[in-house]
Amino acid sequence: MTQTHDWWVYQGTGVPHDSLDQLPDAPPWRAFRHRHAEPWRLLEAPDPRDDDAVRRHLGRAGQGAAYQAGEREIHVVNLALHLRRPLLLTGNPGTGKSTLAYAVAHELKLGPVLRWNVTSRSTLKEGLYQYDAVGRLYDAGLRNAGPLPGHGVSEPPDIGKYMWLGPLGTALLPWRRPRVLLIDEIDKSDMDFPNDLLNVFEEGEFLIPELARLGRTTQRVMTSDRQEVEIRGGEVGCAQFPFVVLTSNQERDFPMAFLRRCIRLDINPADHERLAGIVAAHLGAPGAGGNGSDLARGELIAEFLSRQRELGALANDQLLNALLMAERGLWEGETGRDLLRDHLLRPLDRG
Repeated sequence: MTQTHDWWVYQGTGVPHDSLDQLPDAPPWRAFRHRHAEPWRLLEAPDPRDDDAVRRHLGRAGQGAAYQAGEREIHVVNLALHLRRPLLLTGNPGTGKSTLAYAVAHELKLGPVLRWNVTSRSTLKEGLYQYDAVGRLYDAGLRNAGPLPGHGVSEPPDIGKYMWLGPLGTALLPWRRPRVLLIDEIDKSDMDFPNDLLNVFEEGEFLIPELARLGRTTQRVMTSDRQEVEIRGGEVGCAQFPFVVLTSNQERDFPMAFLRRCIRLDINPADHERLAGIVAAHLGAPGAGGNGSDLARGELIAEFLSRQRELGALANDQLLNALLMAERGLWEGETGRDLLRDHLLRPLDRG
């Protein structure tokens, strides 16, 4: 059983608690613009209880978080929380890297995870904000054509109507409690992308030029999780650094300037005990499906680990798929077992 430590904020229990309120102040070099703002000025995250993504990543309601964090993972998560640094997770696909972000958000009650799925075409601006200039010009053209019959002269629309914040931009708003931002599969990005993130990670703020040109006016814009917020003078800055999780499938190396600003953790394949916990969170506790089902579960977990050691990369969700079909009868005959081995437990790195 994992022993807890006094300096831990995230405990890896999967049970929501308020320990984040006891987190010490940020170090001076990680203190940001709105840290002394009046509480009533800070934003509240939406309630995540009806979030489908949370249910998908954390198993059935009442069964706790599906992610089975070991002491090593808990230590490193807490380092990132105390130091207000991004957490870079590396490991094979399917080892639970992205699920860790959901587990932390769930346990520390930080609201829905803001997720940014990176591709080779992703840019920093896309993560910060997007502006529909074409839509604004189109509406302006309609207004210049004159009012419709029976209508008065309309006022020019606010520019904020044509703008919305991306996941990174949303995470950098002045939230009362830090939001969790998952930047998934950063190794798929352009070569310059990690370095492009550095200034934003260091400053904890950014400027929206289209709004800044309007002076110190206040505009209402939409966040990536569909809330309306007010931005004054085009400036977006956090009260405290968000909990940022970046995942990598080890498909490339990153610049040293980027790495030194991150807390790094290699996620190893789960052992039998952790796999059993993951399975229980998703498919129910042992005994729920009868003795035959429990026997199939134990045998398939052992088979999964054996094939993982001997044949190559296997993802945890492959095991879940195989177990689901095993509990529907495919583990009872040799034909069904061969189907599970050959198609559901096929190594990812083999053609």
